[in-house]
Amino acid sequence: MTSRERVLLSIEHKQPDQVPVDLGASTVTGISAIAYNKLKQNLGLDVPTRVFDVVQQLAQVDMKIIDSFGVDVIDLNQIFMDDLGWYEVELGDGSSGNYPEWFKPEKAEDDSYFMLDHRGNQMSRMARNGTCFDQTLFPWEQGYPADFNEIDEAFRSINWTAHSHTKYINIDDQELRRRTLKLRESTNRAIVMSGGAKLLELGFFLRRMDNMLMDLLANHENLAKLLDRLMEMHLTGLEKKITAVGDLVDVIRFGDDLGMTTGPFMDLEVFRKFFKPRYKELCDYVKQRSDMKVFFHSCGSIRQFIPDLIEVGFDILNPVQTNCFGMDARELKSDFGREITFWGGGVDTASTLPTGTPEEVRGDVLERCEILSKDGGFVFAPIHNILPEVPPENILAAYDAVKEFNGQ
Repeated sequence: MTSRERVLLSIEHKQPDQVPVDLGASTVTGISAIAYNKLKQNLGLDVPTRVFDVVQQLAQVDMKIIDSFGVDVIDLNQIFMDDLGWYEVELGDGSSGNYPEWFKPEKAEDDSYFMLDHRGNQMSRMARNGTCFDQTLFPWEQGYPADFNEIDEAFRSINWTAHSHTKYINIDDQELRRRTLKLRESTNRAIVMSGGAKLLELGFFLRRMDNMLMDLLANHENLAKLLDRLMEMHLTGLEKKITAVGDLVDVIRFGDDLGMTTGPFMDLEVFRKFFKPRYKELCDYVKQRSDMKVFFHSCGSIRQFIPDLIEVGFDILNPVQTNCFGMDARELKSDFGREITFWGGGVDTASTLPTGTPEEVRGDVLERCEILSKDGGFVFAPIHNILPEVPPENILAAYDAVKEFNGQ
């Protein structure tokens, strides 16, 4: 069975020959550049550390590691990496990495780093010895504008959009298709593409989280206008992507962080009124125009939304944050495992992976694979990105345990 067949069969809730594996096929299943440097050193690999996601400080995973770890999926973004131009920098722990040439943070007197927007305002900051760039500018913090078309200008001042890993790639649709076709012909791995569709999170970025949460309760008129404007943008973007490569990509990824560790950010009534119908429109748009599977990322405790996410058409749920309220792996698999694929939940990145022993990591992975892999519907990945403090021995223990489970 090829990797692509393995992944797609599992998403169809059929038992593949072995558990499919992901590392680095998206910005929510990746690895911190600092952790990546430690892993490279442990493996004796002399390859560059390209920090392609500068906000989260994630590294592009080299094909040598993808091959060694038995990874079954691959990020479409890799076809752009050589276009960006790279220069060497010192990362938060003193190790070396490479930034794309368009990303040139300035150093402050306290040795922190910051980026300015096009108007000269500080838009993001990373503390000395930090491991990510935090958003510091929220364009609509003081209120909504009279004209929602101002959103394009506002996005130029948000680090998550202005510093997007694909923001500065300038190729036409024909070249995008040519490169994607070349990638598909060169690999039997499933190809994952970012769909760029966020609703709640973009509200957080524009309004600041506390204001947006208040809007969910008391400012429904402007909330609806904002979501409608975002939908216009997303559908325009999806049309371009599907037209160019919708028949060549296997999985398209959407995301919205709907939950905290203790529960969701909104009640079910608000979710069903404002978000569910729009998610359905996005899923319908993709499925009516392509065969791509739709991946939905949401951190937190979102159990109460899962039946609705299934109903609107999402095929895949990530990161399966099992350390949150109501997100027990056994219960999720029992209740929803026949209808949605769990892409993640393979090892706890908040506790076991960074602080456990390699043997504890091995036990955690084997138990989760046993729970989640029955009858398909599972792609192994840690719960979100591998963080900077994770020892390389534990990363190896996790992926070796999957191989052990797979009888390799």
